Amino acid sequence: MTNQVFARIAGTGSYLPEKVLTNDDLSKFVDTSDEWITSRSGIRQRHIAAEGETTCDLAYHASVRALEAAGVEASELDLIVLGTTTPDLIFPSTACLLQHRLGADGCAAFDVNAACSGFIYALTVADKFIRSGAAKNVLVVGSETLTRMIDWNDRTTCVLFGDGAGAVVLKPDTDTGILSTHLHADGGKKELLWNPVGVSVGFKPEEKNVGVRINMAGSDVFKHAVKTLDALVEETLEANGLDRHDIDWLIPHQANLRIIEATAKRLDMPMERVIVTVDRHGNTSSGSVPLALDEAVRSGRIQRGQMVLLEAFGGGFTWGSALMRY
Repeated sequence: MTNQVFARIAGTGSYLPEKVLTNDDLSKFVDTSDEWITSRSGIRQRHIAAEGETTCDLAYHASVRALEAAGVEASELDLIVLGTTTPDLIFPSTACLLQHRLGADGCAAFDVNAACSGFIYALTVADKFIRSGAAKNVLVVGSETLTRMIDWNDRTTCVLFGDGAGAVVLKPDTDTGILSTHLHADGGKKELLWNPVGVSVGFKPEEKNVGVRINMAGSDVFKHAVKTLDALVEETLEANGLDRHDIDWLIPHQANLRIIEATAKRLDMPMERVIVTVDRHGNTSSGSVPLALDEAVRSGRIQRGQMVLLEAFGGGFTWGSALMRY
């Protein structure tokens, strides 16, 4: 027997803002319709953070639920890694703000910005800390308030995004857990999906409001996402000596139902074995994978011992996967 240590998910949690915005609601102030949005994305509604409700607020509620499910006190945490592209502040990190609210002062805490792949990136960092023995109890969060940087007059993007957060608590396990993670990026494609406003490049007063928005070349992003996720699935299976039929559940980034269906087809996996929340949540960026995971665990669909593949693709471009025996 080996003494190899795995990072195993001990508890999951999620949180969605109270306000729901349906496609019909959107059609009242944008030139669109429920049929147009649903046929192109699979999205029917999304949640919108209330005025004054921040990324840290969403992360806090999701984290409390994950800690309760894991039976871990916040004071027992060794590390907090938070994936987000919509932090509360430029600094300190949202992870530091979250740490203090949870009462976990003292442990390491930092943000990871990999856009929609943020949770997979954060999970990978946490996995390495546990495998190396540097941490025992790790909180990993994906939290976003994307609707704060949406141009509500742009019907190609405003219909896609929503707010939400998901969290997991990882603990060491000598039996099983995360088997492998795989991360990639291609900064050369930045202008296909990006927000051009920043600190170092300078703020332009006249663009203070209109400039902070998501810019996306939808059809190009779709093509790249399908192609790279295909290769990512193959890489993940090959690294673990597995066949695609060995996967029990697929939890993809919830951006577009057509991309999800294309990945499932590649795996020869029926949609009944794919966790889909995009219809109700929209694209919550780094929040989408942990939100879907928590829903699948709490509904009893995902059971201990099953093989689960997590994958995501986002602005950067970034993409990544995590294969685990739950």
